[in-house]
Amino acid sequence: MDTQYGWLLNLICYLPLAGALLMIFFVDKESSRAVKLTATVVAAADFVLSLPLWFLYRTDGAEFQFATEAQWIPSVGVQYLFGVDGFSILLILLTTLLGFISVYSSFTAITHREKEYYIFLLLLQTGMIGVFCALDFVLFYVFWEVMLVPMYFLIGVWGGPRKLYAAIKFFLYTLVGSVLMLVGILALYFFNAGGVAAIGLTGLGNEATFSIPHLYTIASQIPPELQLWVFLAFFVGFAIKVPMFPFHTWLPDAHVEAPTAGSVILAGVLLKMGTYGFVRFSLPLLPDATVRAVPWIGALSIIAIVYGALVAMAQKDMKKLVAYSSVSHMGFVMLGMFALNDPGLRGAILQMLNHGVSTGALFLLVGIVYERRHNRLIAEYGGIAKVMPLYATFFLIITMSSIGLPTLNGFIGEFTILIGAFHHSWVWALFAASGIVLGAGYMLWLYQRVFFGELANEKNKDLADLNRREQWTLIPLIVLAFWVGLYPKPFFDRMRPTVDNVMKRVAVALPEAGIAAPGEASSDAPDVADHGDEAHPEPGE
Repeated sequence: MDTQYGWLLNLICYLPLAGALLMIFFVDKESSRAVKLTATVVAAADFVLSLPLWFLYRTDGAEFQFATEAQWIPSVGVQYLFGVDGFSILLILLTTLLGFISVYSSFTAITHREKEYYIFLLLLQTGMIGVFCALDFVLFYVFWEVMLVPMYFLIGVWGGPRKLYAAIKFFLYTLVGSVLMLVGILALYFFNAGGVAAIGLTGLGNEATFSIPHLYTIASQIPPELQLWVFLAFFVGFAIKVPMFPFHTWLPDAHVEAPTAGSVILAGVLLKMGTYGFVRFSLPLLPDATVRAVPWIGALSIIAIVYGALVAMAQKDMKKLVAYSSVSHMGFVMLGMFALNDPGLRGAILQMLNHGVSTGALFLLVGIVYERRHNRLIAEYGGIAKVMPLYATFFLIITMSSIGLPTLNGFIGEFTILIGAFHHSWVWALFAASGIVLGAGYMLWLYQRVFFGELANEKNKDLADLNRREQWTLIPLIVLAFWVGLYPKPFFDRMRPTVDNVMKRVAVALPEAGIAAPGEASSDAPDVADHGDEAHPEPGE
């Protein structure tokens, strides 16, 4: 692992925590201006500090970079191990950007217990970044669990009328998945360290460690039966977070009841932790189980795509419509990932970012009009483009991004996933394409009902258009949408080493399952970015 600039990664992770402690001890909760200013400066500084990761990351190898290695609990082999690759860098940058936007967008949305609200937002930021940086399973699990607490309070204290129900449901669902994931982590730990005689688990007898790079090196020695059980344990934890059908039922409640910033973070970052877990752990560590799981995960993903879109089309609440659209979009990501080929995995990773940008922006837009009317029912609107032309323009751009219009980010991710899905099965590609059509249907229906037609409701005739602060919360996301849509190469370049490594590991198990290896499956496939022929070292080498 490359330890150069390791201090930078630690600074990015813990700066929000330091900001939260600063607010706890030194900022007067009665001074609304001081609370908002402190939280905004900390979140903005964290985003600015994360930008060098984009430029300093080297794309010529697959080793983890910006690493930090230190002993933490040596008696049981737990280390403080931080490091990132191109995949996690993209998610960290998305997290710091959305974190800053969430703080900045809350100035008028939150009017009570402001100090506690911004403290929880900053603590949540540290937890999310830590998940993407941790390379020790215990450290990863600590950040994974710590992250739940701030989000629970953000929903439970500052949420809507059913906030306690939504917060408890979110916490319990995620906690169940976390406990099962912990069982899978312990199984890998004991297998590496020597097994558990009481349950007949024989191991390798290596030094006890939770190091993820080390476990990568022994992945080929994990028996298929153990792989399957660990995969199932991981699957429940990650599938709840994605969320995959049928583990999705917590999501609409959490989204609808959460404050706007909570919905932005939930859709933009927290859902990506599930898909991150599959790419970081399930695919490279458990390739045999991954290949065996392809048919039923593919089926669940297709159900999520179609079901999520159909249910979204039936919604009367704008926020609930966007929430169910996330179920459909994340099903699309899972389908591309488990196509188990290069374009599918590339498209899945890029679509994680695209979903964070477009759906995060949609929740911001819904929150803006909710602040003015305190009503999210589609039937309450109509013709508001006449009084909010700038708002209608921003909403139109993000709508086109969400449905995958060429020149915008959604198109690149969906196009690449469709290539990967078609290489695996034309049936997969057919259902994926149907999800795109349905997605266009419910988003255009929403836009037409809200913005066009007669301005009949008297309450809408005096609606104020976007102010400058609201514009600046949306402009970075619109710029990103056009950047990815017009020039995605830098994003594909940074994820290339990770994709190559994961596919190299999974490819070993593909022939045994009767699936063509990636090179054979995609030899005649169009590619969206030249990935070269150079060999890449193993992670951690």
